[in-house]
Amino acid sequence: MSKGYQKLGMGNWLRGKIFRYQLLTIAFCVLAIAFAVPVVAVPPLQTMSLTQLSASESESIAFDAQIWGENGQPGDKALLLKSIDYSLGYLSTAASANAYSRYQVAGITRDRVRRSLDRFRQLVINSTTPAQLQQSVKQEFVFYKSIGKDSKGTVAFTGYFEPTYAASRSPTAEYRYPLYRVPPNIASWPKPHPTRLELEGADALQASKGLLRGLELVWLRDRFQAFLVHVQGSARLQLTDGGVMTVGFAGKTSHSYTGVGRELVKDGKFTLEQLNLPKLTEYFANSPAEMNKYLPKNQSFVFFRDTNGVPATGSIGVPVTAERSIATDKSLMPPGALALISTKLPYPNAAGKLEQNAVNRYVLDQDTGGAIKGAGRVDVFMGTGNLAGDRAGFINSTGELYYPLLK
Repeated sequence: MSKGYQKLGMGNWLRGKIFRYQLLTIAFCVLAIAFAVPVVAVPPLQTMSLTQLSASESESIAFDAQIWGENGQPGDKALLLKSIDYSLGYLSTAASANAYSRYQVAGITRDRVRRSLDRFRQLVINSTTPAQLQQSVKQEFVFYKSIGKDSKGTVAFTGYFEPTYAASRSPTAEYRYPLYRVPPNIASWPKPHPTRLELEGADALQASKGLLRGLELVWLRDRFQAFLVHVQGSARLQLTDGGVMTVGFAGKTSHSYTGVGRELVKDGKFTLEQLNLPKLTEYFANSPAEMNKYLPKNQSFVFFRDTNGVPATGSIGVPVTAERSIATDKSLMPPGALALISTKLPYPNAAGKLEQNAVNRYVLDQDTGGAIKGAGRVDVFMGTGNLAGDRAGFINSTGELYYPLLK
């Protein structure tokens, strides 16, 4: 999902995976407007992203009990082990060797990350209780903590998901909004590339008259859903002929992403506290003409490919796992590594309404996103479908990010 998730600036649910365009959440809406500043010396990378904690500092870190389940709920031990195996597979590739050859945080190497993950896997299998795992990790591992967005460890969390929408292999009066393949001649397009408005028109129906003619991959019946696929970078599509198509990020134009949610807040349509995915979807459903004004403000345009049923995939080329995969800035954070997040995630209560619960979860750092920049941003993959989308859209919290590595 992230080979291009542009989860940029749209909200908790609109994310950058495959340039994790990432979620049109409140958090994206508060992205700061760039200011001109004087050039200053940049400190070494290791002082900008992760700091090693002392043994006493590590004692205060809460550990993950959800592997085995808690409060009467089943755990996801098998899924965690599968996600670990995906990362171990990546860490044996030439791509990972190349990535870590450029990684500059002192003390963190591909070999150490791989050995740490392999040992943690053994501990998960052999431990029967959270306390047993916690004790083993404290004895054998040290923790590196993200310095966050404020150099004090504060990390902003958002969520992303894989949408499931209705679609058609052919255009009809109902299914009118295409997703497009990469133009074969895009390398020769002058830069900056055409904007979204120039490529598809204000109503998103004019692309067949221009550079994208004949590149239609599949058609959706809802314009905003088609736009959200651009934001998420992938989707699972229920086709009118009874089949299923999965699509994934294949490329994008040269323009950076502009958060539509941020634009709506700027114009007074919502407050930051009000903005989430269900609210935004409702707004455009009730005022469809507003899409002509606001969606083209995101000048970036994403292209897709048929992924032939492959699961949603992160930027390191492995499938992402619901609530066990995260996206971070891969220029700062170790790709494929084991991490521990401490934040709040939404869960349905007994009445079916979402409420925020504090969580401490071991996760795998397997993705990135165009809006996921700096040491203070994490995007959590919440899974596939409507509930995953609703939950992703409500993630707007702060917390901490840690990387446990063998001593």
